[in-house]
Amino acid sequence: MTRGRPDGVQKKRLLTSVCLVAVFLVFLYVFFGSKDAGESALEYGSRSLRKLGSSYLGGDEDSDKQDESSTKFGLDDGDDSIAPKSFPVCDDRHSELIPCLDRNLIYQMRLKLDLSLMEHYERHCPLPERRFNCLIPPPAGYKVPIKWPKSRDEVWKVNIPHTHLAHEKSDQNWMVVKGDKIHFPGGGTHFHYGADKYIASIANMLNFTNNKFNNDGNLRTVFDVGCGVASFGGYLLSSNVITMSLAPNDVHQNQIQFALERGIPAYLGVLGTKRLPYPSRSFELAHCSRCRIDWLQRDGILLLELDRLLRPGGYFAYSSPEAYAQDEEDLRIWKKMSALVERMCWRIAAKRNQTVIWQKPLTNDCYLEREPGTQPPMCRSDDDPDAAWGVQMEACITPYSDHDHTTRGSGLAPWPARLTSPPPRLADFGYSSETFEKDTELWRQRVDTYWSILSPKISSETIRNVMDMKAHLGSFAAALKEKDVWVMNVVPEDGPKTLKIVYDRGLIGSVHNWCEAYSTYPRTYDMLHAWNVLSDIEKKGCSGEDLLLEMDRILRPTGFIIFRDRQPIIEFVKKYLAALHWEAVGTSDEPGQDGDEVVFVVQKKLWLTSESFRDTE
Repeated sequence: MTRGRPDGVQKKRLLTSVCLVAVFLVFLYVFFGSKDAGESALEYGSRSLRKLGSSYLGGDEDSDKQDESSTKFGLDDGDDSIAPKSFPVCDDRHSELIPCLDRNLIYQMRLKLDLSLMEHYERHCPLPERRFNCLIPPPAGYKVPIKWPKSRDEVWKVNIPHTHLAHEKSDQNWMVVKGDKIHFPGGGTHFHYGADKYIASIANMLNFTNNKFNNDGNLRTVFDVGCGVASFGGYLLSSNVITMSLAPNDVHQNQIQFALERGIPAYLGVLGTKRLPYPSRSFELAHCSRCRIDWLQRDGILLLELDRLLRPGGYFAYSSPEAYAQDEEDLRIWKKMSALVERMCWRIAAKRNQTVIWQKPLTNDCYLEREPGTQPPMCRSDDDPDAAWGVQMEACITPYSDHDHTTRGSGLAPWPARLTSPPPRLADFGYSSETFEKDTELWRQRVDTYWSILSPKISSETIRNVMDMKAHLGSFAAALKEKDVWVMNVVPEDGPKTLKIVYDRGLIGSVHNWCEAYSTYPRTYDMLHAWNVLSDIEKKGCSGEDLLLEMDRILRPTGFIIFRDRQPIIEFVKKYLAALHWEAVGTSDEPGQDGDEVVFVVQKKLWLTSESFRDTE
């Protein structure tokens, strides 16, 4: 009995110790995040102990528990102490993190996805407990990117240290490694000897004047699916043609990263189960050069998505072995594809060697003449062809509006006149030509003000890749026409569907929800224009800190952000300058600003982690 008592005490002490250790481990797990979630971080300065909003991009699902400082951006209490001295820096292995296209996340979440439908290449954003609250570090030895137009043909190897495509596609001249640079000879899977010759051959097939691809300004917007490193779109720029180059983060996972590093418009996406984030009737031509897409699957649903995106009379240029049917399998595919597009009312505009070009009809006449029950069917009358965010594809044909049917086309002016000509689809929003023209002039004046603020910091070649985070009618991008830049015009998914006006002006863009991460690699834009974007997500209850971190992720070192928002929002941004390693460039003193809007311009500093410094020594 007397010896049993100490044993009991000892067991109690042991149990107490185990409990304390368990509690401590749970605390560490909750505070620092699980290793599986990939939230280990290298410190850049001291760690702040404050809660960083609702984790990586997106509002906390339990809004009642959400920190008031994150929903109200900490603007009501006037407490400057909530601003962190620093944000943690993500582990170097996350230097190319794309949060909503992260394959590791898909594996960890055990999502049940249909690989045959490419669902694993579509957007799947992390839940709050698996999101990151850290700065994305540049790779070891990162350099400020080579400037356009030189960048079309070469980039720094250290910025995208992946050379497997150079070896894998060595016979196709995609890219060649030479010393500390990667060179792009302009080749592609189908055009080994240069995109320029291939582009001229397509123009020749279509009998365009002097083999000019832009067809006297009537062909302006192109969609290149399965684009590789986007040399096709890169070489079209000299013809005043702008291309949305699209490819997934697949086995050639860095192809879009190379495209954007080169200064060529591009977007990460896939023809899978959901509509692409573009409105109907956006492109004059779609292109596929051996893009490894099964166009016959699911009753031709992927071809029907292209059909939704093409304008009346638009073309689909298809370069593939099936186009010249060398063997039994190719012949089988060709026959089935020919029958499908014929039922879709496409006709062959030209066919030569391995390339066939189909043309979409100008009117609804062919659709009305089809036999009852012909597949694919016409889309339901209540189907909105411009709904393009999280909308499932359907195997149906989108008919033209009465206007397009009557006018036998879109009624757009040739480029460059279409940039400033009020497009017919303005009437869909009740906007007048006068409203359009006033908006165009207003943003021209605002861009002049922006450039006066930036002028001490930039030269004519400083900025190439620009994103307008809330584009509305695209007038900000239109005002940049004389500058050697391209603009990704982003339109919020829950506002007016004005992106079709952007495309009608001969510009490009995408739909997006800024409570989530954008589908692009880190360090891909030289400038972000944020007009009331922070105010908008505040209304949604999303975290302002998270959006600032996302903006930092996609902004190149030495790049700029133009904030145009309410004064309290600007003060909120200023609290985080040191933590984000941004510095103020200037503010606007332009007369007659709308309401309480304030312009504040910042620049991102070039910084490296301690490990990166060691690697460069």
